[in-house]
Amino acid sequence: MPPVPTTSPAAAAAAWPPPGAGPAAAQPATPHLGTPQHPAPHAHGYAAAPDGATAPTGQAFGPAAGGAFGTQPTLALPESDATAKSRKKGSGAKIAALLVAAALVGGGAGLGGTYAGLALWGGSDGATASGPTAITVNDPSNVNATAAVAAKVVPSVVTISARGGQTGGTGSGVVLSDDGYVLTNTHVVTLDGKTGDAQLSVTTSDGRVFAAKLVGTDPTYDLAVIKLENASNMTPVEWADSSKLNVGDNTVAIGAPLGLPNTVTTGIVSALNRSIQVASSAAPKDTSDSDQGSEPGGESPFFFDFGQGQQSPQTTQTIKIAVIQTDAAINPGNSGGALVDDEGKLIGINVAIASAGGSSPGGGQSGNIGVGFSIPSDIAKRVSQEIIDSGAATHGLLGASVQDAASIQGATTTGAYVADVSAGGAAQAGGVKKGDVITEFNGIPITNSVDLTAQVRALAAGAEAKVTYVRGGKQSTTEVTLGAMQN
Repeated sequence: MPPVPTTSPAAAAAAWPPPGAGPAAAQPATPHLGTPQHPAPHAHGYAAAPDGATAPTGQAFGPAAGGAFGTQPTLALPESDATAKSRKKGSGAKIAALLVAAALVGGGAGLGGTYAGLALWGGSDGATASGPTAITVNDPSNVNATAAVAAKVVPSVVTISARGGQTGGTGSGVVLSDDGYVLTNTHVVTLDGKTGDAQLSVTTSDGRVFAAKLVGTDPTYDLAVIKLENASNMTPVEWADSSKLNVGDNTVAIGAPLGLPNTVTTGIVSALNRSIQVASSAAPKDTSDSDQGSEPGGESPFFFDFGQGQQSPQTTQTIKIAVIQTDAAINPGNSGGALVDDEGKLIGINVAIASAGGSSPGGGQSGNIGVGFSIPSDIAKRVSQEIIDSGAATHGLLGASVQDAASIQGATTTGAYVADVSAGGAAQAGGVKKGDVITEFNGIPITNSVDLTAQVRALAAGAEAKVTYVRGGKQSTTEVTLGAMQN
């Protein structure tokens, strides 16, 4: 049996010295990863981690795998002086509070070298697996806010392996409950619509492996919930209110890009209320609200973050989703992982990336170029709870055919041009007519048809909404009760 810590996690955290006032020294390291437990068998799907040797060791935050799980390599968090300065703007008290929180959720493992026995994770029927310790800190006197956030959140992020037929791949997921409900993307668990019955395996940050079953998918917003079998004592993520975000807020992305688990990247909120259109083989054939808009050049630059291989070139369906744009590095395999704020609270579920060169059949697509997208936590929370409660989620229906107003001859404003309204639909009931240009939806600016569709779909069926439109040069606002989208 491994040794049990002699001090409490909170006491261990409190005993740490405060962060240094000066800039943190860069921590040189050459991280490596061991052989992955579940490499993708073919070039299609998501990314698999490369084979490699063990990594340099250090002091680790979060639940450390040891004893029955075997000796674990660790990954350092190298950081430049400039980056360290920017990450140390928070007060020492805030960092200390995050460290205490990390100690509480992680059993105190690695805080000041204190070891947390595996008995703290007792009751699991998960198989053992070798993997990196959650977070490594080589210089505790210079620990920064990003390391503290990572220590708190990493135990709530898992790596998901999906296999169906001759294809397979990996993505990420976020723990919702202590008994193992996990939120991820539909395209992760269905291999972008290639299978509805994938074999799912989940690896936690401390190296446990669980089989998982699909609870339900929501292809309209590319979200899905799975349930780990015989799981207990998991660490649920803490939700944030994404409606309170500001452009420029700090972000931390955590997931398994390229099959590399417990990877941490940082950035800011680059834009809010962004709407993107993404090709999806799992997308429902939505003929209810006709979106007649089109992407410039006929091809969207946005893609699910597939690793080796890409989406099927036969994909013709698309989804329109409202997202948070961030420059935190998001790469193939980050899908379904966490985007959190500087308090370690979930603000989004990573879903897609932009590609500078587009994609083509038989060709790969770009990795991170500083333009990544996450589904806001407010939407993800509603959808995931509906899936857990009933196996499916609902989405609003406006009952109108729309297209980009800027494409209409003689246009004087941007927005969603109403080409037609459905009899008895929400738009007609609210007084919206053909020829109106919708410029706001619930106070959010609407610049094109994709914006409107994404915002309508973000709400549940039956939700109340305010629609601002321009008719004959005059602006008006009406309230509507959304119908239910039929998949």
